[in-house]
Amino acid sequence: KPLKDAYDPSHKGPIKKRSCTDIICCLIFLIFVLGLLAVGAYAYVWGDPKLLLYPMDSEGNLCGLGDKKGKENLFFFDLPQCARMGPAVFVNGCPTTQVCVSQCPTENFFALTPNFNSDSNRRKLICKDGTSVLDLVTNKSCAAYHLKSTAVLKRCVPDLGQLSTIVQAGVIAIGGEVVTDSEGKNVTEEETKDANKVISTFLQAKEYAEKIIDDIIKSWYLILAALIGCMLLSLLWILLMRWVAAFMVWLAVILFVGLFAGLTAVCFWMYYQTKDSGESFVVHMGFNMTFSKENFFLITGIIVGVIFLIVFLILLFLCQRIRIAIQLVVEGSKAIGNMVFTLIWPIFPFIMQLVILGLWMSIAVYLASIGRGQDLAQNNMTFENGTLNDAAIKQKAKDMFEEIPCDSNNNNTLSDICGVLKYGDADYTLYLQIFNLFMLFWLLNFAIALGQITLAGAFASYYWAFDKSKDIPSFPLLSSFWRAFRYHLGSLAFGAFIIAIVQIIRVFLEYLDAKLKGSENAVAKFFLKCLKCCFWCLEKFLRFLNKNAYILIAVYGKNFCISAKNAFSLILRNVVRVVVVDKVTDFVLFLSQLVIIGLVGTGSYFFFDGRIPYLADYTPTLNFYLVPIVIVILASYIVTSAFFSVYSMAVDTLFLCFLTDLENNDGTAEKPYFMSKGLMKVLGKKNKPPPAEKQD
Repeated sequence: KPLKDAYDPSHKGPIKKRSCTDIICCLIFLIFVLGLLAVGAYAYVWGDPKLLLYPMDSEGNLCGLGDKKGKENLFFFDLPQCARMGPAVFVNGCPTTQVCVSQCPTENFFALTPNFNSDSNRRKLICKDGTSVLDLVTNKSCAAYHLKSTAVLKRCVPDLGQLSTIVQAGVIAIGGEVVTDSEGKNVTEEETKDANKVISTFLQAKEYAEKIIDDIIKSWYLILAALIGCMLLSLLWILLMRWVAAFMVWLAVILFVGLFAGLTAVCFWMYYQTKDSGESFVVHMGFNMTFSKENFFLITGIIVGVIFLIVFLILLFLCQRIRIAIQLVVEGSKAIGNMVFTLIWPIFPFIMQLVILGLWMSIAVYLASIGRGQDLAQNNMTFENGTLNDAAIKQKAKDMFEEIPCDSNNNNTLSDICGVLKYGDADYTLYLQIFNLFMLFWLLNFAIALGQITLAGAFASYYWAFDKSKDIPSFPLLSSFWRAFRYHLGSLAFGAFIIAIVQIIRVFLEYLDAKLKGSENAVAKFFLKCLKCCFWCLEKFLRFLNKNAYILIAVYGKNFCISAKNAFSLILRNVVRVVVVDKVTDFVLFLSQLVIIGLVGTGSYFFFDGRIPYLADYTPTLNFYLVPIVIVILASYIVTSAFFSVYSMAVDTLFLCFLTDLENNDGTAEKPYFMSKGLMKVLGKKNKPPPAEKQD
């Protein structure tokens, strides 16, 4: 039904007398936030990020702590097994036995040689704790071999520099014997190098990172100056948009039409030139493919010509709507010019999002450290009444665990219980991590919603001011924020919750996709791809709908469901206008961002490359001159996105207000149009003068 039946026709802007909306959603949101704080408190009390820095052996012991004190390094029995796992090693871990050692091997050693039983060889074995010599290699209690290694991140990694001295025909040989693992497989040079590749990549990345950080330190003030210039340029561009928007759009339309018209003409001219010539194109793709030039240019000309004709007819049909879209872009520039502080507003939601991200990361790290193996005999133990160093309490705690007959060599239920008690097997932290991730999505979307509804209220105040020079209220941005905070937190939480649900489902689908990487089930893969596509589209649609719902909440003060329904209904009644305005706005903003980023990036390139003679003395000496240039370009994208997100919100808000204005008013003295004279001129409408003025 039309909006004039749903709303008060005497509407004169954002309603000031309003009530709280979606209170239940607000209460649920607060409960979940308190739950997140409780999870964070639990993680901070029981977790210790320092534990993540220590490697853990196969039994769950932390190297360098407790019983493993003095054994800071982790040794892999058969490192090539990690390479055989491929990328899955980062998810499932390396399947080979891992033990803590005081130092990494300093020589090459292979146990399965004729001299295996000698005492000297036995002393060189690296074994699991509590293992007798009889177990040895066959039970995988001792490493079948080890190579001269170095400690990297407290992990023993074979020294690649000495591999060439012990390689024979691609396999590793020690003492004339080909080295095999506990399963009898030859240990090859390639597998050993593959196993080291990740560590080598890390070391190389570490070296580059140090140089990049050095470049940033040397050029940070110049990067900051470039970003300030980008901000000023963005502000100037937005203020100038009222004069250049129409030129940019119509120039693009003319170039587009001209390009396709020219391509059509060229294709048919080439067809005429090659007709009956018998000439062909030959394409080499492992085998030769031949195309007739005559048919190629004819088919291409027909396709391009059809596209040109369709686009040309659409442009003729949509010409009026394109003019409306351009005028709305111009009005958006005027609105921002009257409320310049709206350009600063995105900083506050951005800070909120940074705080939320920081909170999520800290909780995630602390949760990840819960359950890491800890020795019972360490100096401090935590009890309900505080942290004590009392020796008697420590002894009682040890006695309690010693009552359980733990035997790590037995595969029985008691051994499993011991593993849980001793190593703190905390599977429940996975569910806490999922809750933490869900709250990240919910809070981030809430911050975005708060930013959008605040801007919507401010720009709606501009549109519904009959006389733009004096009817705009004082502090429109601050007033809009207060209305949103005072009355509509529940509605914002509701909208953010819906998107968060879709996002957590998308994360789960990505997890399933990773699990199915090596699967041969093509049907499951196809079905999963379809689901991922559907939920991606659903999220985009919900973001679009939520944005328009927030605009109507800011204007009319209704709850989320009613506002979303009215916004959707309004959009459906004007679907062609919505599509045209949306695409024209996107196009203008894309060109604007491209121009600004291009100018700033080009200027940075010429400066840091020393191509500006009179500024060469101010150019710092860098390891990679592209580092500050890339940072400037990326940061410029972020800065321009922040500025133009305000511009986009201005256009969207003014557009919905414009549609409401058309449906509610007719230009009479009782119901005058609130749109600008520019919009009325495009539509061929005008406000009728009052009867008294007619008599004059």
